[in-house]
Amino acid sequence: MIKHLQDTITLNNNVKMPGFGLGVYKVEDGETVIDAVSSALSVGYRLIDTAGFYDNEEGVGKAINESGIPRDEIFVTSKVWNDNQGYESTLQAFDESLKKLNLDYMDLYLIHWPVSGKFKETWRAMEKLYQEGRVRAIGVSNFHVHHLQELLKDAEVTPAVNQIEFHPHLTQDDVLNFCKENQIQMQAWSPLKKGRIFEDPQLVEIANKYNKTVPQVILRWDIQKGVATIPKTINKNRMVENAHIFDFELTSEEVEQITNMNKNERTGSNPDDF
Repeated sequence: MIKHLQDTITLNNNVKMPGFGLGVYKVEDGETVIDAVSSALSVGYRLIDTAGFYDNEEGVGKAINESGIPRDEIFVTSKVWNDNQGYESTLQAFDESLKKLNLDYMDLYLIHWPVSGKFKETWRAMEKLYQEGRVRAIGVSNFHVHHLQELLKDAEVTPAVNQIEFHPHLTQDDVLNFCKENQIQMQAWSPLKKGRIFEDPQLVEIANKYNKTVPQVILRWDIQKGVATIPKTINKNRMVENAHIFDFELTSEEVEQITNMNKNERTGSNPDDF
């Protein structure tokens, strides 16, 4: 379990990934995303998660390159979008992302969604990128257990990460258990359910007990569940607040209580219908 903001999790290929980072989904390219990433890095964040689909890789790269922080201290994730899946088009999409980021290599590259009939070819391309050393780790996003099982049948490289929607109303225990059994690190997107969970009386009660906010309780729960997490915000004060979760610990009963709040409610699409 990570103990501070820059603490890392060792992935199944021995690459070290920060357990806590910043997501930049829907953050506008240009000054908005540059300011957000610059703020996060100044606060002490060392993992930045973007994607080809977010259309803000240029700004993310600019902020990283202008930060003055050594490149090997920042962990950069991007993802191949659905339209670009397939072998050749994935290789091309990776090149485009790397060029926009203005980086020599990527730390983690993910398949954004399991496009039926395509994700195996996409994975083959990602294995090539990995074997060539152009990306330090490869993984998937929004994969259910059956997608992972299908991928693993032919994969030469086991995904290092599966990034999925995960919060107290969508705990996806089957996916978490499968990932743990197969040494795939799970990472949570939308960990705060886009704020739609902040008034929950159970969470408010736990937050009051520790003199913390509900978001802090949820993010602490992620960490104690062994799930890496990338809450999104462009507000520097919120970044500080989100990261201030390493000075308290939930009891095992509280972790269980929050897990039992599951309603299988998504804010995003179901990968089976997407």
